[in-house]
Amino acid sequence: GYKLICTMPDKQSKEKMDILRAVGAEVIVTPTNVSADDPRSYYSVAKKLSQEIPNSYYPNQYDNLSNTVANYEQTGPEIWEQTEGKITHLVVGVGTGGTISGAGKYLKEKNPNIQIWGIDTYGSVFKKYKETGIFDENEIYPYLTEGIGEDILPKNVDFDVIDRFEKVTDKDGMLMTREIAKQEGIFVGNSAGSAIKGLLQLKDELKEDDVVVVIFHDHGSRYVGKIFNDDWMRDRGFLAKEAKTAVDLIENHKNERLVTADANQSVAEAIHKMTRFNISQIPVVNNGSYVGSLSDNHLLGQLTGNPLIRSEKVEEVMQAPFPFVEANMPMEMVSKMIDKNNAAVLVKTEDGNVHIITKHDIINAIAK
Repeated sequence: GYKLICTMPDKQSKEKMDILRAVGAEVIVTPTNVSADDPRSYYSVAKKLSQEIPNSYYPNQYDNLSNTVANYEQTGPEIWEQTEGKITHLVVGVGTGGTISGAGKYLKEKNPNIQIWGIDTYGSVFKKYKETGIFDENEIYPYLTEGIGEDILPKNVDFDVIDRFEKVTDKDGMLMTREIAKQEGIFVGNSAGSAIKGLLQLKDELKEDDVVVVIFHDHGSRYVGKIFNDDWMRDRGFLAKEAKTAVDLIENHKNERLVTADANQSVAEAIHKMTRFNISQIPVVNNGSYVGSLSDNHLLGQLTGNPLIRSEKVEEVMQAPFPFVEANMPMEMVSKMIDKNNAAVLVKTEDGNVHIITKHDIINAIAK
């Protein structure tokens, strides 16, 4: 086959690069944060290679109007036929512009009332240029969304065909991409999520009997390491860190049996057990019920005042029992319940076992 050289900015997903390399393409990765006319940009590098390599061909999907023609001849008619001419709106993420301009032109020739909506992203120039006719370089800044938006005006973007643009943030587009997979079972890429989110932002302009077609350009397999990776999303602030609950706080000792003191044993025995297990507080039980508690601070005060209480029963000197909390109680609420007057709380897990949560468990959870 032909030798293929692809240039792409470094913000593109690793999966895209790996797939191209797997089928024999050479991939040249260029910096994202440079202007289109910078010699390091993927536009410039591709153009330069085509000039330097003998008998090479530069498709230039941005300005090669065959892009628009292909969609005029195929995508537009397909949509018209499959909707039986009932389509009222076409919603497309706009990158090179070939799909929306070609399909949109065909559909408007069939019915001039069909609305063609382009989905743009923040950091791209399309929306402002459509609304004002001004190419504003202040609109250009780096963004994470892949597949839509540009810092140039491709010849394939026919602004006369497109009725309006709607911008979608990186975060909203990526979250919607995940939502489509979870709720609809459709594994699509970044531009598809942005397209649906943009449509939802404009939902109040639609009527109940409107027939809306949204084009999904990309597959989710290209974004497994990014959009569908929770850590990647959290690192960019697109996913909230999972809130820890009471049951998460016992992770380090969930398989250990709770150490307790019996209300009828001596204080000395209870102290011995606390020393043996190196714990600062202990629940007190009586016939299977949690009736009290002991803490080292409380015992210190009692023993200082009267060393003879060592021989007394625990029930004579014990404090109030540790309160129980729900397993799904947020860590923040659990922490508020632990203070100088209440050294710990108890939680019962699904298997029926009871565990203790102390300030040390909360500190460990926060430090992770």
